This record gives sequence, structure tokens and C-alpha cells, in this order.
Amino acid sequence: MKLWLNDALVDAESGGVSPSDHGLLVGDGVFETLRCYQGRLFALTEHLERLEAGALVLGLRSPPIDQLARAAQAVVDANALSEARMRITLTGGPGPPGLTRGPSPPTLIIAAFLLDPWPPTATARVSRWRRDERSPLAGVKTLSLVDHVMALAEARREGAHEALLLNSRGELCEATTANVFCVRDGKVETPALSSGCLAGITRDRVLELCSKLRIGGLQVALPAEVLHQAEEIFLTSSTREIQPLVAVDGRPIGHGRPGAVTTRLAHAYSEMIARELAEAA
Repeated sequence: MKLWLNDALVDAESGGVSPSDHGLLVGDGVFETLRCYQGRLFALTEHLERLEAGALVLGLRSPPIDQLARAAQAVVDANALSEARMRITLTGGPGPPGLTRGPSPPTLIIAAFLLDPWPPTATARVSRWRRDERSPLAGVKTLSLVDHVMALAEARREGAHEALLLNSRGELCEATTANVFCVRDGKVETPALSSGCLAGITRDRVLELCSKLRIGGLQVALPAEVLHQAEEIFLTSSTREIQPLVAVDGRPIGHGRPGAVTTRLAHAYSEMIARELAEAA
């Protein structure tokens, strides 16, 4: 397998990151995960813009977007990938012991992998761990995901696929690797960015589709109780697209199967992807 390391393609077996890299030692860095369809990276510009914005929050220098785009496509081409997931990671680079960054430039790693299909539906548990919506890193896709690792492990031990996180105010925030949408009275609601959730690329696309399909799409504060009031709930991310949740905390959502609004949006999202890929061909 070939990956991009700093400024060149390298063999994954021979490429290495310094043991003093601050991404490894203190979680200093940002990343993006995106999907490749038919050998083409979807929504690449949006992901690279978010990477750049996150790096700016951390005070890291991100390479120019056009250079990142060429490197990302080079990884896809070098591995002859069609359907795949890509991870772009930018770290603080090698540095001295402690928290102070060194003079070295950031480390850039771009890798792509065959995409394991997500199950058609999922179940979730509400985690006991909370997100701090007041954190300076709220909404930034940083490497520091240990709280999500713990929440997901807890959910899996309890027999669920995913964990849902509340914030310190007790409001619904997000899942460990996805945004969350609830459907009530035919209207689609998702936590506002003030909840501390990530401004997901797929989240934005779904809200646009809601507008085009004349489905009410709202970004609002959602109390935890909505999880047991909603007629439908679904998760969104770049790799899973739109995935219906059929149970939370062991209780079925609606009739315990994908609902009409979720199904309509999932079909519209697939059509949007096909259309954009055809236009880019």
C-alpha cells in the first residue's frame, strides 16, 4: 500500500513517523475522513477547507489546499482504489518532550483503505460521558478522541453499535463518529453547532436536501428526551452517508425500522452523489 507522508508517496511498510511527533505524544493535530467513489474523492474541497480551519484553531500551518488535493488523489491513483475511505492527518510534527512545539514543520499523512460497508441500520446507547460545548476545541476535528473511544467501547459492551453524546447542559450533541438527526412531526431536527457538535460535511448536505425537498430542516437545541420522542432518528457521516437508528438504550425508535423521511433523504443523498460524480467526470 502507498501513502503520502509529508511531501511524497511512500510504501506504508517503509514510511515512518518520528517517535517524538506531537500528534502521537499529546494528540496535537487535526484530521479528516472522506469517501472515494469510483476512484474519485467526494466533497474533497469541503473536507480540506475544514482541515485548514481546524489547523488554524490549533495554530498549525496547513499545506495549501491545492497541494493537499493533488496528494490525496495521488494516493487513490497509486493504490488503484475505487470504493474507499481516506484519512488525512496533520500533526504538530516532531517536538521536544512536554507540550511546547518544536521548530519542525507539521507532519502530513494521507492514507486510503478499502471501505468496509456499514450495516443498513444501527442501534445506540446514550453515553455517560459528556461533551464540553464550552471547550476551545468543540467542533474541531482533533486527534484527541479518547473520550469518543471510551464512549464507543462502552456502547459496544452493552450490545449497541454506536454511542450518543450529550453535552454539559444535557442536550443531544452527536455520536462518536457521526452527526445525529431526529424526525418529529415530519420535521428534521439536528443539534445546533452551539451544542458542541462537529459541523459535519454530510450534515450540511442533508440540511440542503431538506430545503430542496421542502422538508423542514432545523438546527436547534435538543434535550435528551427527544431520543425517546422522535419518530425517526438517523446518523450521518461521510463514510456511512445516512444510516437509520432503530433503537436507543434498547427502546425502539418509531416502529423499530427505517422511517419514511429517513428513507427519502437517503435516496436523495445517493442521487446527489451520483449526479455530482457524473458532472465531475
